Amino acid sequence: MADDSPSKRFDRAADAVNRLADPLQRLDAARRVREHAEALEAAAVQHARHAGVTWKSIGAVYGLSKQGAQQRFRAPAAPSTTGEEHRDER
Repeated sequence: MADDSPSKRFDRAADAVNRLADPLQRLDAARRVREHAEALEAAAVQHARHAGVTWKSIGAVYGLSKQGAQQRFRAPAAPSTTGEEHRDER
């Protein structure tokens, strides 16, 4: 029985992108794959946080500190209209 894990399916999709003959089609497909992967990663981090996973544990997956993970994955704060900055230190 063939391994049909998500990572194997991804590998097959990446191979299909690499087989595209037209360089611009290949580039566009690679861009779309990256955008989807980034959205998937952001959603996975958000899901992990909602499930109670700490920033320290998330950072460990990436070889980052707690602060590094927070900087990488937290959404940028909206500009303050009062001139004061507020930070969520969880």
